[in-house]
Amino acid sequence: MAVATGARRKPKEVNASSSATIKAFERLGLRNPGDFAVHLPLRYEDETRITPIADAVPGQWALFEGTILHSEARYQPRRELHAVLNDASGHLNLRWLHAYPGQQARLSAGREVRARGEVRAGFRGLEIVHPLITEPHAALPDTLTPVYPTTQGLSQASLRKAIAQALKETDLSDTLPPPVREAYDLADFAPSLRLLHHPTPDISLESLERHEHPAWRRIKFDELLAQQLALAQARDQRQRQRAWPLAANPRVKRFLEALPFTPTRAQCGAIAQIQADLLKPHPMHRLLQGDVGSGKTLVAVAAALQAVDAGVQVAVMAPTEILAEQLCRKFSEWLTPMGIAIVWLAGSVSAQARRKALRAIASGTAHLAIGTQALIQDKVVFDRLGLVISDEQHRFGVNQRLALNHKGDQTGLRPHQLSMSATPIPRTLAMAFFADMDVSVLDELPPGRSPIQTRLFDDRRRDELLAHVEQAVRSGEQAYWVCPLVEESETLQLQTAVDTYDHLCAAWPDLRIGLMHGRLPAAEKSATMSAFRAGEVDVLVSTTVIEVGVDVPNASLMIIEHAERFGLAQLHQLRGRVGRGTRPSSCVLLYQTPLSLVARDRLRAMFETTDGFEIARRDLEQRGPGELLGLRQSGQALLRFADLNADGLLLEQAREVAALLAREYPESAQAHQRRWMAGASQYLRS
Repeated sequence: MAVATGARRKPKEVNASSSATIKAFERLGLRNPGDFAVHLPLRYEDETRITPIADAVPGQWALFEGTILHSEARYQPRRELHAVLNDASGHLNLRWLHAYPGQQARLSAGREVRARGEVRAGFRGLEIVHPLITEPHAALPDTLTPVYPTTQGLSQASLRKAIAQALKETDLSDTLPPPVREAYDLADFAPSLRLLHHPTPDISLESLERHEHPAWRRIKFDELLAQQLALAQARDQRQRQRAWPLAANPRVKRFLEALPFTPTRAQCGAIAQIQADLLKPHPMHRLLQGDVGSGKTLVAVAAALQAVDAGVQVAVMAPTEILAEQLCRKFSEWLTPMGIAIVWLAGSVSAQARRKALRAIASGTAHLAIGTQALIQDKVVFDRLGLVISDEQHRFGVNQRLALNHKGDQTGLRPHQLSMSATPIPRTLAMAFFADMDVSVLDELPPGRSPIQTRLFDDRRRDELLAHVEQAVRSGEQAYWVCPLVEESETLQLQTAVDTYDHLCAAWPDLRIGLMHGRLPAAEKSATMSAFRAGEVDVLVSTTVIEVGVDVPNASLMIIEHAERFGLAQLHQLRGRVGRGTRPSSCVLLYQTPLSLVARDRLRAMFETTDGFEIARRDLEQRGPGELLGLRQSGQALLRFADLNADGLLLEQAREVAALLAREYPESAQAHQRRWMAGASQYLRS
């Protein structure tokens, strides 16, 4: 079936074995026949039947056959090619926005053609924009045409050809024993896979595209099972690795007893769990999660103190310099009086101070190294690295996290690892991505924290809001005013931090207004933050650099400009910057109408709940696991087919089967992982 015309001149087809095609395949993760076999369609097009033009429905793809009534070039104002296709039931407009020479001649009046594409409602009636034109009267396929995920420079024809070849070459024998398939009512693998690549037209398109067909259920189960097997294997491998056994020291207990407040039950429980893990001769791999303000830093300090007293070094890495500096201040406040040497390493550190810090780390005279990703540079060499603490670890790239974890490899021992997150992990997400980790949850706030009232303000009530903020600040409160941009953007008409700062300074000339954003020199950011913390700044206008780690108990008012532009987790993090003292606190979400449905849902969620786990659950529904956990940066789509919101039961079953296969069918478990996890398992736990 020869192709006559398309959206634009068809690019020259490259040979499937050419280096350009191979590179394009690799960008999709397609390296061996097994990868191609499980590269499944995004959707399908029905080319198995000719649709009468009278039955055309806007929004649906269809194939039509008829005669060209006429065609002409029009200027509207640019040159477009228009044609009218006619059959016995009616006529349909065809339109090309980019026509090449000779195309009109191939669509001359009286010519019979087939046209395929998405039907739309146009100015002159139903139309297809950039239809694919093919020769008439050819035999129609007997299965739906798959449309695969692709990348630049790789045509659907190339993908279909390579996948068809792979299905002939790949061993599609079932990796699940018959008793497992029967017990969990799972379809056979090979027929399921072949059906999804080439379904017959009698199968419901809706069941295929919504992943509800039994064949899709089998594929999703296999994907989840492979992930659970890989996570279980990672846990087993870590049990065989060696780490420094870090004996508990009475000084940790004395440190906690000397605090001017009583740690919460959850903090004490987490500290006890970490102490027990650090005693073991294999690496701890624990996730400490808790809502904003739940006291994760204290738990981390207790862990660091145990490690240092046991004779090893500790590395603490945070994603931003402000957060790293906040951690350094807290750690120093508690540990420096105990004789523990702490060094600071970040991009803003002078060359002389950096050299001094590197010598202290390499010699072991520095007990703790705290900083940003500067800690993973090649020049940073630890003497005896025994514990790695990553704060907001999902905000790092995967390779950055791996690099810090491998800093202790030169000793032949792996460091213990404590990851902290202020983004509570929904249950299904924890099962899917953290099954190889031990998890400690801080599910209560320290006593004395004030509740936060969330209020929604339409931007048209800005003057009313300004009066309220002025009154609060003049009564002794401090406020954050957060904006999404630093300076004017031509594409996003948003209130910027610089503009807001200028406006507030003009409106309140006798108040002390500060400005904070990522482009300021580090010294200026530090000085501004210190002044705000000391009560010398009344209102801090800032971008999202203050999203995490900033702790100013007297700040009780948060205004978030253009709240509709922020993600749900980010809004929750920003709200958590207030309510850290005894004053009643409030967070104002200032938004502009009209609101999209997604933005409306986000603002409603923020108004309805302050529960971080509920916020995280709703955020998972909106964004998916990749963004929440920082996995997109790895380039690996670890869950291509399963949906954690819809497939929770399937995930539970996959966990059960993973344990069963590992115990009773180890060869099946290995074969299953080889099929599904090639190249991706290293990213499951970094």
